[in-house]
Amino acid sequence: MTSEAPSPSGYVDMTLVTIVTEVGIEARMERDLIEAGARGYTSSVARGEGAHHRHASDIEGGNVRIETVVPEHVADAIMLMLRERYFPRYATVAWLTQVRVVRADEFS
Repeated sequence: MTSEAPSPSGYVDMTLVTIVTEVGIEARMERDLIEAGARGYTSSVARGEGAHHRHASDIEGGNVRIETVVPEHVADAIMLMLRERYFPRYATVAWLTQVRVVRADEFS
């Protein structure tokens, strides 16, 4: 559960959204993340192998990993957006991780 007030130690609970997708849709997905309520994101090149034993190089242009730290309600909006716009059409996976952050004002 996301907390709006810092704990006595100064941490605030937030949600890390991690997405691995095709590099060709990176810019569009980043715009959609901001539209869904994220205040920022970090993108990096991603390589690996999955359940289908395909490497990122098997997909034209490779893969990108996009991460954003957001309040829980924004994470929910992002996952809904991914289910509707990306999962049916693109090689995209995503997962959520509960994290504790300082400087929560940077993320919400």
